[in-house]
This record gives sequence, C-alpha cells and structure tokens, in this order.
Amino acid sequence: MKLQYLSVLVSAMVMAGSAGAAEVYNKDGNKLDLFGKLNGMRYMSSDDAKNGDRSFIRYGFKGEAQLSEGFTGFGTWEQDVGLNQAEGESGRSNFTRLGFAGIKFADAGSIDYGRNYGVLYDVGAWTDMMPEFGGDTTVTDNFMTGRANGVFTYRNTNFFGLVDGLNVALQYQGKNDTKGEGKGGRGLNEANGDGYGLSVTYDFGNGVSAGAAYTSSNRTLAQRMMNSARNEGKRAEAYSVGLKYDADNLYLAALYSETRNMTPYGDFSDKAQHGFADKAHNLELVAQYALDFGLRPSIGYLQSHIDGDYQGKSQDIKKYIEVGASYNFNKNMLTFIDYRINLLSKNDFTRDTQISTDNILALGMTYMF
Repeated sequence: MKLQYLSVLVSAMVMAGSAGAAEVYNKDGNKLDLFGKLNGMRYMSSDDAKNGDRSFIRYGFKGEAQLSEGFTGFGTWEQDVGLNQAEGESGRSNFTRLGFAGIKFADAGSIDYGRNYGVLYDVGAWTDMMPEFGGDTTVTDNFMTGRANGVFTYRNTNFFGLVDGLNVALQYQGKNDTKGEGKGGRGLNEANGDGYGLSVTYDFGNGVSAGAAYTSSNRTLAQRMMNSARNEGKRAEAYSVGLKYDADNLYLAALYSETRNMTPYGDFSDKAQHGFADKAHNLELVAQYALDFGLRPSIGYLQSHIDGDYQGKSQDIKKYIEVGASYNFNKNMLTFIDYRINLLSKNDFTRDTQISTDNILALGMTYMF
C-alpha cells in the first residue's frame, strides 16, 4: 500500500471515531491505540528559509500483546507528513519518526529495538517543552542525541521494583554509515559508528527530579576525514545533566550538556562551511505556569557554544530567548504562539555557515487524538 493511501486510511479512522477515542482494540490482554495530532502552523521571519507554512500531521499506533504471566510484547510506530507542499511536489515531507518493538519482563525491565529516542533525550526531553521552539541542542540522527536508527534499549523503572522513582536505561546503537555518491541515504551529519549510552533519572517526590546521561560512539571514517586539518577524533562523546520541577501548576527545567566531536554546525552541503565541533557546551532553561482556565505562558533560554569551528575558533551556533503561550480549549484542541528572539549577531561565521540570525514568530492550532 502506498504511503499516501495509508495516510488517508488512518485519517479516515480518526474522523470516524469520537474525539479522544484512541483505543481501537482491547481484548484478552491485547490492545491497539491510535494517537496523533494535526498541526496547522505558520512561521513569520525576515529569513526566507524560516518563513512560511509549517503545517503537518503526525500519527501512529501503540500496541501491546500479553505473552504470558508477567511478559508483555509491545510496539510503536509514528509517521510525520508535511502539509506545506503542492500535490506531486518531491521532497522529504513523509518520514518515520519512530518504529520499534520489544518485550517487557515485569519488574525486570524491558528491551526493544528499532528507531527510537537516544538515551540523552531521557534528560533532554525535560526542556523540550516550549510551545514550538526549544530542545534545539537535541539533534535528530546525531548519534544518540535525539531520534536514532538501530538502537537496542534496556529500560528499568523503579529499579526492579525496589526503589520508587529510580529509572535506568542502557542503550547500544549499531553502525549507520553514509551511502556512496548517487545512492541517496544519510549524509555525514546523520551517520554514526557503533556506540553505547546510559541514563539515570530519579524522582525525589514533591515534583523534583534529577537526571544524567552519557553516550560514546565510534565516528565513521568519512566523518574523521571530512576535514583533514582538524577534528580527526575517533569517538563522539556526550554527557548531560538536568533538573526538573513539576508541581502546583508550575514547571521549571534546566539542562546542561557537553559534546565532543559530535555536534554538527552549518549547512552540510557544498554551499556553506560545515563540520563537527571539537567541543560544544549547551544550556537550556524553561519556565511555565498552567493557569486554571487553560492558558500556559512559557519563557525559555537556549545557547549552544562550540569550541573548534572550521577555523579552530569558538562560536555561538544557537542562542535565543523564547517567549510564548499555549491555550488548551480541551484535551483535544489547543492554540499557541511562540516568539524566538535570536541573540546571534551577523558575522563572517554565520554568513559562511548560513546560520540564521533572524527572529521567528510561530502561530498555530493543534488537534490531538
């Protein structure tokens, strides 16, 4: 079945049910739930590359199968379809965000394999809470920072049932190399060698949580040779630490992370300077308050500072203040506004790497199911 026909089928299934009726099957310990959202959104910016329609639909399913007493199989699939292209226009508007399957062994934990979030996002998710922006130091298909291919993950919640609130994850990622010229596939900034990672989070109670994560991966030969003058390190490493407070309608989160030979910068094409930073220092802060009538104001700050660009210099590649708000009409419908105040200055580095220095205003409405 072609992807566009599958998209129509899933949309029809959603429209046929009542709002919030995501469960489509539940019998004898086996169940299947549909989920998704339709986001009508527009960016407004002086930068033409950041200006225009950004609407999309995102949908998927989560399934569980009772295998035996204490053993449960599970699987998740999530697809993203852009709604801002003309019919028949080519481009990467359809892509799979997640797709993994696994088994849960009661208090012993769970294992799964496929396309899933890297363990660094176990902490990174805490600051990725702004209405539209935020979480920009989490890079998709950048080792185990964000969503990633070929990851085998072991998770244990409440530490074998012995310590409430203590969660541990171990992860292995297999090699995903670049394709040869003319064969398509992933680019240098999306490739990775074999690697591993771990995360630990602890809920202290009263809304306070702390977490830490670490990953280490081999770099591919092409990544090490892309610029013979520098950044020839064999391994890409990262660690992150975070704090979160979520209680009494108040949400506060802070994240600090460092990477080595991992963080990409610039447009990875022949049109701009680009590469991997020797080191990157990332800071994310967010504060939100949920008012009783559905309004949730948000303010945040994000900075990514690198040491060792293509000239061996230190630069800011991301730096902005976020001010926004969302309003929930009910559990299925919300509207939002988010303003990203860019603090980067135009200079030789931002021009050479084609990094935007303009502000962005995002306006949107979201239907969720």
